[in-house]
Amino acid sequence: MKYISIMRPTHWSKNIFVFAALLFGRKLIGPAPEVIHAVTSAFGAFICFCLASSSMYIVNDILDRHSDSTHPEKSRRPIASGEASIGWALLLASICAAVSIVGSFILVESFGKIIIAYLVITSLYSLILKRLMIVDVIVISLGFVLRAIAGAVVVGVFVSSWLIICTFALCLFLGFGKRYSEIMLLSENSVLFRKTLGGYTIELLAHMLNVSSGLAVVCFLLYSRDVRTVETFGTDNLVFTVPLVLYCIFRFSALIQKGRYSGPVQIILRDRAFQFGFVLWALACVAIIYANKLGKSLSDIIAY
Repeated sequence: MKYISIMRPTHWSKNIFVFAALLFGRKLIGPAPEVIHAVTSAFGAFICFCLASSSMYIVNDILDRHSDSTHPEKSRRPIASGEASIGWALLLASICAAVSIVGSFILVESFGKIIIAYLVITSLYSLILKRLMIVDVIVISLGFVLRAIAGAVVVGVFVSSWLIICTFALCLFLGFGKRYSEIMLLSENSVLFRKTLGGYTIELLAHMLNVSSGLAVVCFLLYSRDVRTVETFGTDNLVFTVPLVLYCIFRFSALIQKGRYSGPVQIILRDRAFQFGFVLWALACVAIIYANKLGKSLSDIIAY
């Protein structure tokens, strides 16, 4: 059980970005063989990213085992507490990385290259880049962008540049939110846990949260009004989901700044109000994106 724990299965929720292409690529409705192929390919990509990210979590936990011991929650992790052997942990990390690489190349060759790029970038993060203020959050955000692109690659759909930038900005928002929560939780011990926290202040992070969230919303607006988006979906009604986007962002920001949760994963998995807002937004996107494909209009849906 302890070796399952060091793979951080609760953090696999971060890999749901892989499934975005299924929704925005309109791959959930069509001939049964095509839908099944798209869904299984996306699920395969999700598993590959879960294994790849787990391998990096293990390596990072090994490198950070001393600093993690100063954190009230992370000190209970098997490697930081000494419960899990470093040798066995390294073996597990190697197996996860190898299986993810082989599996990704079996799915699509270009996806295999994305997995390798992800492993290289996250390795550099664990060894060097996590010690550089701002760069640390940018690198983490790039990892999420790779997830979104990978999802599009395996199901064979075009990815809008606006959607890529929106994903990047949203992940910056989540990353700076995590730094904010770490400072709130650890206060004077924050630098002992993560050296880059010494360069951040609550005021600076609040500003970064505002800028990154604003950029994410603007990019989503531009995506929803983009000519290619309107041509693909036959509508620009995605713009009407923005209030739900704003609700989720404001809810997340409020919880982080109140210190209610220790990071984004805890909010996503535990806060019912945030979950409700996100699910409602996803359902609204499904209704709007697939309405035209089903021969319906937004007014028809509302009439029901």
